[in-house]
Amino acid sequence: MSLAVSTGGWRWKEPSVIPGFGLTLGFSLVYLGLIVLLPLAALVLSAASLGWGGFWSIVLEPRTLAALRLSFLTALFAASVNAVFGLIIAWAFVRYSFPGRRILDALVDLPFALPTAVAGIALTALYAPNGPIGSLLAPLGIKVAYTPIGIVIALIFVGLPFVVRTVQPVLEDFDRELEEAAATLGASRVRTIARVMLPALTPAILTGFTLALARAVGEYGSVIFIAGNIPYVSEIAPLLIVIRLEEFNYAGATGIGAAMLLISFSLLLFIHLIQLWQRRRLTHV
Repeated sequence: MSLAVSTGGWRWKEPSVIPGFGLTLGFSLVYLGLIVLLPLAALVLSAASLGWGGFWSIVLEPRTLAALRLSFLTALFAASVNAVFGLIIAWAFVRYSFPGRRILDALVDLPFALPTAVAGIALTALYAPNGPIGSLLAPLGIKVAYTPIGIVIALIFVGLPFVVRTVQPVLEDFDRELEEAAATLGASRVRTIARVMLPALTPAILTGFTLALARAVGEYGSVIFIAGNIPYVSEIAPLLIVIRLEEFNYAGATGIGAAMLLISFSLLLFIHLIQLWQRRRLTHV
């Protein structure tokens, strides 16, 4: 709290209970360095010891390329689906009141609390050819479990809460007077959503998409049960890393891990640049 003295014209502030900038910044850097940067640096240094020739020989192996391609394509597809349907679910929770809304809202967080292995077993039981849902899809020639489709479903399941919980508070704080002003000026509902609401929601949607993508790329427990783990078909990169470690092929595991780190960092940097451009564009509107 600031107090002004009328005779001298100076102000003084009571000491804050929150640590100052120097202490806070120092603690943050040390914590991030030990928890995040140090393990990543160890991985990069281990990959560097392979040399460019050894690194690329590992990454360009057909089995490695197939696993990396499957992991990132399914993660991108699942995160895109979550960006669309997560927005719709958040919209329903914020804008409408209906019986059981609070229960459904709480269920969205279930993938956060549920062990990933349990989620994988449950999804496999549902979508297996003899499961409740898989048995209905089998006569139609649709096989979900033990295929890339099953991987996508598992990644959608674990990534949906990130989009909903990121978009929901932004929708709650959105000024409805802007919608009313647009309607007063003759804008249709579709035009109001496209030109008024979506630009304001885009940063939150991109943030949720990024979090869902990051979770999906490294997901392991919920995928291995439903994927089938067939090389060149349904084998994800994290599983291949575990296989290489079990074979005591530490160089192979390090190379695949470094490749995943490089691709993930490039994707996240690209999405971050889009977010930055979007924020700057909104500030100049």
